[in-house]
Amino acid sequence: MPRWVVKFWTSLSALGLLLGALFFSASLTPSLLPRTFLTQGVLSGVCFAVGYGLGVLAWLVWNYLELPPLAGRFWRGVKLVAAAVCVIVLLVSLWRTAEWQNSIRTLMELPPVETGHPTKVGLIALLTFLVVIALARLFAFAWGLFSRISRRFATRRIANLIGGLLAVVLFWTAVEGVLFRSALHALDSSLRALDDLMEPSTPQPTDPLRTGSAASLVSWSDLGRRGREFVASGPRQAEIGAFSGRPAKDPIRVYVGLNAAQTAEERADLALKELIRAGGFQRKTLVVIVPTGTGWIDPEGVNPLEYLTDGDVASVAIQYSYLSSWLSLLVEPTYGTDAAQALFRTIYGHWTKLPRDARPKLYLYGLSLGALSSEQSTELFEVIGDPYQGALWVGPPFESRIWRKLTAERDAGTPAWLPRFGDGSFVRFTSQRNALSEATAPWGPMRIVYLQYASDPVTFFDEGAYRRPPAWMVGPRGPDVSPEFGWYPVVTFLQLGLDMAMATTTPMGYGHVYAGEHYIDGWVAVLGLEDAWTPEEIDKLKDKFRANRPQQ
Repeated sequence: MPRWVVKFWTSLSALGLLLGALFFSASLTPSLLPRTFLTQGVLSGVCFAVGYGLGVLAWLVWNYLELPPLAGRFWRGVKLVAAAVCVIVLLVSLWRTAEWQNSIRTLMELPPVETGHPTKVGLIALLTFLVVIALARLFAFAWGLFSRISRRFATRRIANLIGGLLAVVLFWTAVEGVLFRSALHALDSSLRALDDLMEPSTPQPTDPLRTGSAASLVSWSDLGRRGREFVASGPRQAEIGAFSGRPAKDPIRVYVGLNAAQTAEERADLALKELIRAGGFQRKTLVVIVPTGTGWIDPEGVNPLEYLTDGDVASVAIQYSYLSSWLSLLVEPTYGTDAAQALFRTIYGHWTKLPRDARPKLYLYGLSLGALSSEQSTELFEVIGDPYQGALWVGPPFESRIWRKLTAERDAGTPAWLPRFGDGSFVRFTSQRNALSEATAPWGPMRIVYLQYASDPVTFFDEGAYRRPPAWMVGPRGPDVSPEFGWYPVVTFLQLGLDMAMATTTPMGYGHVYAGEHYIDGWVAVLGLEDAWTPEEIDKLKDKFRANRPQQ
């Protein structure tokens, strides 16, 4: 064996390796979403490194406190037994990896895997661990270097403190100021280029009432890729009428892309003018939409709305970002809120000036970061004198302020993944199973519905999971959450972080990928269509969306 390998091996902490092995084993257990061998390997490597680091930290603290060393025959025996136990736990965990992954895959109607690819997982985890250890030792080297320089003018402990602070500043500057910002800039540039891409499969509308047409106030190029997809798609009058057998209209869709104007306020003003031009305020229903971080509007959410209203509906949205929702939430959390507030205030301000008997009913809708931003687009006291009629908020991120408060103050005995709040006359929650009829009181003048899946990590990520089980893990689990999902300190936090980044990789109807049939339940409740559509008609509409869904 090469000398450098032996030297590296002997330099490792025994306690760190033992704790790292336990963290590695815990990382193989299931969380909210299925994993591939690649994502599992990276997760396991990071968990091993974190466990190792905690073991090293514990050893350093022990020595710093000048406690008696754990030496002698007895402690050597304890270490050997602990090592043997860790090896057994590690082997059992690797052997059960496929079983644990299948406990999630079965719930999500995915084919089972025959193996957890332990060799591939182990090799990827080892590589990840070595990279993290190399970075940690580079940090330790910088700390030591700065400390030695500082000892020329300071005492040893003060020099160590100065060295540590300088090392932190150096690494933070390198990671956040150089690597992260450079990567973000490159990602933003590539996404901007993608947003500008003209796709031949998305032709410019010829109908003058459609946004992006030759008669529109918003040019086809300024819509952006996601805006072009939105305005050029969806059911038309003939298709809606043929399905329902009732008179129908062409739905109105208004969208203003990020390049159409410099500020959110200017884009909102342009959206209002375009909405007026297209006749949106003459429709029976008007929906203010806040897109996801990329500017995408889920067709599974809007298409059912247009069928349920017989096309007598106008939708309006403005773009505020190119980044995916979870990344936007981390790096530019206020952009969505600023855009949502600008759009709502502009549309609402015009809407309140119209005669009450000659204006559409007003609703809000948002998915993911759009739900968080739509929540914060207005305060209740600002609209109490002339309230909008309701909102459908889907997959609200864990930082959604109103959602967090309602969930925290839910009725006793109801689970955090499907809470009930008060008598249900103002707000209700639902999931794959329609729970909207379980309220103890009829709807009031404003109807708020949250649609959320128990397996959605964007909604149920918990920043405190490193030290305690999330509330939704206490008591009965959601129907799409593995019963094998257990809580482990630190590890569960890292698992949920990976799940959040992979939230849209699930089949439709699970994770952060919401299905049209569940949107239908939400829209029927929000729009108050329980008596306008029979159960048979609703089932027929759900079947239509299931049939049109690509095979997974």
